Amino acid sequence: MKPLEGRIALVAGATRGAGRGIAAMLGEAGATVYCTGRSVRGQPASGPKRPETIEETAELVDARGGKGIAVRVDHSVEEEVIALCERIRREQDRLDILVNDIWGGEKLVEFGPPFWKQSAAKGQLMFERAVFTHLLTSRYAVPLMVEQDRGLIVEVTDGNIFGYRGSLWYDLVKMSVIRLAFGMSRDLRRTKVTALALTPGFLRSEEMLEAFGVTEANWRDGAKVEPDFICSESPFFVGRAVAALAADPNVGSKAGRVFASWDLAREYGFTDVDGTQPHWAEHFERTYRTPYKIADEAAYASWLDGSIETVRPNWPVY
Repeated sequence: MKPLEGRIALVAGATRGAGRGIAAMLGEAGATVYCTGRSVRGQPASGPKRPETIEETAELVDARGGKGIAVRVDHSVEEEVIALCERIRREQDRLDILVNDIWGGEKLVEFGPPFWKQSAAKGQLMFERAVFTHLLTSRYAVPLMVEQDRGLIVEVTDGNIFGYRGSLWYDLVKMSVIRLAFGMSRDLRRTKVTALALTPGFLRSEEMLEAFGVTEANWRDGAKVEPDFICSESPFFVGRAVAALAADPNVGSKAGRVFASWDLAREYGFTDVDGTQPHWAEHFERTYRTPYKIADEAAYASWLDGSIETVRPNWPVY
């Protein structure tokens, strides 16, 4: 069964981590996936060098049963984003799924010092990489969805919470992504295009496995370094969450909200590729004996029916 066979997806930021896992699992569900990023074979992106490339991701999509198309794109460059979306229009004439997973902030986050002791240059670059790129990509990709009055936009963030994340720039970036999903959903509310945000749990990304000196085969040994790692998930877990959302005919009921891979796994009945179903919130509550406070309907209540929407109910004008 290929529930997404015939669907066209764009995973922006598909080189590694969650983006790679999402692209592969969309392929598993039968989709054609445009895998974008800056690292290609023989030409890694600037900054810390890692071996992963978008070609490898596209090959994973193929191996899982979909069709992977690798396209080198710097999503902070408007001309390159326009060219990508024009190519998708030319080759497919539509777009069904957009996943904004661009991050690039691993070496920029500063945990520990207060904001007045953090690098403004690093913070600005992190915001440009992990927020502006999402908005710019949506600016040119979403019209392909609006034209057919159908589609799903997934903003990948960190945490289904509104609580502070321990570092001001990091918190600003991850909350901005959640707000992007909400804001787009308000502009799209008179269409059948759904925008929402999604978080993985403790992600076993390539970089995290390397940092703990383990591989996917013996990842549990990483808990000797960081005990919470025992509840980690592979990038394919959040990938299956995206595939399940995209296959749900009633996904529109989730518009504007932020969701977690672990909750969606129970709702839709999928597992990680090793057959497990990690649940970060339950692990947190059990380990730290304190409630895990999610951004539920009550948390979102103050975001709805703002003054502008009240007095200008027909905004935006399509």
